[in-house]
Formats: sequence, structure tokens, C-alpha cells
Amino acid sequence: MGERLARDSIPLKLDRTSPFARDTIALRRIASNGTIGVPSRMAPNPPSPPVLFDRALLRVRQGRAAKMGVAPFLLERVAEDMAERLQAVLRTFQHGVDVGTPGDQVRGALAAQVAELSPADLPADESEALGLAPESLDLAVSGLAFQFVDDLPGVLAQIRRALKPDGFLLAATVGGETLTELRQAFAAAESELEGGISPRVAPFADVRDAGALLQRAGFALPVTDVDRVVVRYRDVFALMHDLRRMGAANIMTERRRTPLRRATLLRMAQIYHERFADPDDRIRATFDIVWLSGWAPHESQQKPLKPGLAKASLEDAVRNSSKEKPGRE
Repeated sequence: MGERLARDSIPLKLDRTSPFARDTIALRRIASNGTIGVPSRMAPNPPSPPVLFDRALLRVRQGRAAKMGVAPFLLERVAEDMAERLQAVLRTFQHGVDVGTPGDQVRGALAAQVAELSPADLPADESEALGLAPESLDLAVSGLAFQFVDDLPGVLAQIRRALKPDGFLLAATVGGETLTELRQAFAAAESELEGGISPRVAPFADVRDAGALLQRAGFALPVTDVDRVVVRYRDVFALMHDLRRMGAANIMTERRRTPLRRATLLRMAQIYHERFADPDDRIRATFDIVWLSGWAPHESQQKPLKPGLAKASLEDAVRNSSKEKPGRE
């Protein structure tokens, strides 16, 4: 396993120069629900989300990882952080659901805080519903599962409908600049030796995408933030071994189906070391954990005032403030 460094909480921006910026921008279009077309009196059909991930293959990879011995350090970190975050919420949760978390770390960490926390798998076929009864839950949590969902707005909407009014969602997903070093090294090696690039690392949503998705799904008081984790490895092959043990190897539908050429792999490793090695020759790998939280709407929640209902004028306040400033002696 790699050597973990200190975390940072930071806002992220989309790198439009990335080889896979097109896929990432597609995620933002899902979040914003934008449409392009000719004006018409007929209501447009809702756009179908692009199929980015082979979820059947994901289950195969996760099963293989369990036999190899899972590398759980990211999930353990998420479980520990989730327990701390939930402890700060001054509520008692009786009935909760853990949506799609690939392991029992989250349920174990929250056992003392939630009376009943049941697992719910994300279906391999996303046209199938989660099977959650409407307004039946106080709490929904998820750890490191949403990054492999094509229709995340649909999943979030189902969770919101399953929450009772004033029910709480707390989730963590891989996002942002996760594995940016590996993405760049593969792109450079393939461009140099093969004259083109193929999808090797999935596109990830950033913190702004996550906030837009929560709002689109109907959550109130949405909050998002990012926990950056930098892990150090002796070489890129140790990193790739950990990714296999996480069940996180490439499951993109547009992935290349032919075996990776040995020359390309070795050149990628060389480029990775040249660009992202520390003075002690260990390489860095970035993992950004995007946190999402929101509440099912309830009349007791704070709401912004409607325009025109303010009782004081900002212009008057500024004018009065300038009048009260003492003059120079």
C-alpha cells in the first residue's frame, strides 16, 4: 500500500486542456440539465445520460479485488470522516440506508449513531429502481460508489424521494483531479508511441458539479466540499496494483479492448516518474474525495427571503455608514 500524506480541503476547477475534458464537460451538462436545439411548442424528451461505465464489469472487478485482498485505506478514511461529520448533526437517526458502498466500513463506523442502517446495492442496470419506499428513511449515506454511476441525478432523486421530510443525505465520491498524474502519463505515452490516446482514467465530477446535482435532485441546503489525499508509491506499478485491489481498474465503455503494449506501459511509467516523483524517487498519486450533503425539503428549514421583502435598504445602510465616519482632526 502507498504512503499517505496530509489532506487538504480545496475547491477544484475543470482542466479544459485535459485529454478527457470532453467527457468531464458531458458530466457538467448532465448536472445543469442544459438542452440545445430548435425552439418548439412540444416539450422535449428528457435527455438520456451517456453510458460511460460498464457496471457489470465493475462487479466482476470488485469480486476479483475481494479475492486478491482489498486495499481499503480510502474507504476507511471515508468511514471515519463520515462518522465525524454525522456526529456534528444534532439529530437522532432511526432508519437509514447505505447506498452502494463497496464494503461494510461505513456501516461499522456509524453503528453507534444510527439505530438501523441497511445496505442497498446500486443495480447493474441503471434503468432499474433502487427499491426504496417513499418517505421511509431518516438518513441515506454512500461511500465511494457514485463515481461509477451514469445517471447520478436519477439516483439522487430516488434517494431524496425515499427520505422523510427533513431527512439527511451524506455521501462521498471520488472526483475532481483524482489520478490526474496517471491520466497525464498515459496520454503522453500513447500520443508519443501510438499516435493517439484512449480512455484510461474515468472523468470525474468536481465540487461545483456535485452541488448542481444536489439542487437538480431537489435537495435543500446542499453543501459540498473536497478532501484531497496524496498517496506516495515506490512506482506506478504499485499504484496500479492498489487500484486493482480497490476494484477500480478501467471500466469505461469506450476503453480499448486490445491489450496494452509493453512499450507504451514502460514509457508511461518513465513519464510518470519524470513528472511526478519526489526527491526520494517515490511517486505521488492524487485522490480527491468530494463530499455531498443535503436535506429533503421541510417547512421548518431556513429559506432565503423573496426579492422585495427586505426591511432595510442596502443603499441607505451604506449612506448612513459614510455619514457616521469621523473626520480627520
